[in-house]
Amino acid sequence: MPVNLVSGSRAESVNSVDMNAADVSTNQLERRLDALRLRLHYVNRAWTLDDHEALLRFFVRTTPRLLDAERCAVFVVDRATGRVLSTVGTGLDGRPIEAPLEGSVVGRAISSGECVIENDLADVPGFHRIVDAQTGFTTRSLVCAPIRSPAGSDITGAVEVLNKRDGGHFDGDDGRLLQEVADYLAMALENVLVNREILQLSGELGREVSRLRSARAPSVPFVAESPAMRGVLELVRMVGDTPVGVLIQGENGTGKELIARMIHDGGDRAAGPFVAVNCAAVPETLVESEFFGYERGAFTGAATSRPGRFEEAERGTLFLDEVAEMPLAMQPKFLRAVQESEGVRLGANRPTRYDVRLVSATNRPLRKLVEGGAFREDLYYRLFAVEIVVPPLRERREDIVPLALAFLDAVSLRYGKRVAGFSTELLRLFEAYHWPGNVRQLRREVERLVALTPEGHHLTPAQCSQELVGAQVGASVAGSLDLPARVEALEIDLIRDALARSGGRRARAADLLGITRQGLHKKLRRYRLEDDAALAGDGERAPA
Repeated sequence: MPVNLVSGSRAESVNSVDMNAADVSTNQLERRLDALRLRLHYVNRAWTLDDHEALLRFFVRTTPRLLDAERCAVFVVDRATGRVLSTVGTGLDGRPIEAPLEGSVVGRAISSGECVIENDLADVPGFHRIVDAQTGFTTRSLVCAPIRSPAGSDITGAVEVLNKRDGGHFDGDDGRLLQEVADYLAMALENVLVNREILQLSGELGREVSRLRSARAPSVPFVAESPAMRGVLELVRMVGDTPVGVLIQGENGTGKELIARMIHDGGDRAAGPFVAVNCAAVPETLVESEFFGYERGAFTGAATSRPGRFEEAERGTLFLDEVAEMPLAMQPKFLRAVQESEGVRLGANRPTRYDVRLVSATNRPLRKLVEGGAFREDLYYRLFAVEIVVPPLRERREDIVPLALAFLDAVSLRYGKRVAGFSTELLRLFEAYHWPGNVRQLRREVERLVALTPEGHHLTPAQCSQELVGAQVGASVAGSLDLPARVEALEIDLIRDALARSGGRRARAADLLGITRQGLHKKLRRYRLEDDAALAGDGERAPA
């Protein structure tokens, strides 16, 4: 029997190690996939301005000069259907021409893999006469070279040159020169085709990663491309298995609750409940019953007993969001619950024992509140032993584009809408903007853009909110020597910074700026920054 117990214990230990190793492997794979998707998106950005068509037009424009001819067209074989279609050509005006494999010079060059030269065609029937009727052009002579795939023996298309100038004839030298051009064109065309397939796979990969992430993670992705956030991730990993109290500091919208959930999910309490309470949202008169519960008849209207948040979080994690807003009068009872791991329901005469891990968060400087007497020092020291500071988005710009991509995947999936991605100009604007509302504001902006962008189109600055449009205008002002405009832009930047540092509290922001609150209010109205103030204050407008 003892042997079986030891054996079972070892098996559980091995299984636990295997599961941890699998989790680590999955996390590493997801990070590599995210990095790959980011690189693929930059590839996509590099090919958003019809670059492949511009490349083909370059060949169409220059090849007739090499051969002293009048026109040129490039035909590509559609791999899915086998059809041969003109991609770009002189005088086609965007009208695609389908060349049959039987009965056309283009089809013969593709089928045989050999260069074809035809002269004196003005009165000869054939497919070229059908095309002439469509384009209003008269074909007298032509040379057509197959485009061979550099990755194998496949023929991917053909390049055709029409009409030697001055009534001349094409000869073998022209054919060899055109075949050389076709070989270079093949490499460029293969890059285009491979790039298209990569982008298609990138979209499929993105959707699969999003599906896996949505099945095992919250709706807001945790992105750690920047050194600052990688440091946060390492702290989260280190405290996960240790039942130590943690305080998460950071501005509104930086993802503090997401980090709290990661701490919970990464520890030995992951199977237990994660109970989140916003201390600022609980009325002072209800704080005690909210956290400690009550017995039936404890007060008027208490028709049944109700457990408090401490009890609901048994063997799990209690997340105290905005812990700095906890009423001072309530803090002694809270201290006892933390210190003695027990509390008493309203109307009860016996304490209830708690087995709860505490993770707290605030956007206010808790140490300064202690010094000012707004938060109890003994509770401050009992709440946490490890502090994790989450930097604002403006201080980790490496995370902006990966976050935007993750949000785009999630929002597109939720809206059931497919867009072509972000334009280069929009991503530059994202990277330059200061994001007073942090990650929450970025997600809102992506949601707005997806909602206002037609299906299949790129997201552009034209659909951005007023905050970002104003920032774009400010960036253009920064390059000018207009002193009033530069002073105005500086004032806007300083006001936004003060609002971010004060968590949207206008009185505190006015103190930081060295002006009165009324003066700040006037500037907010003048520069139309009320939305910035609301975002810095977690979406709630402070009174004017």
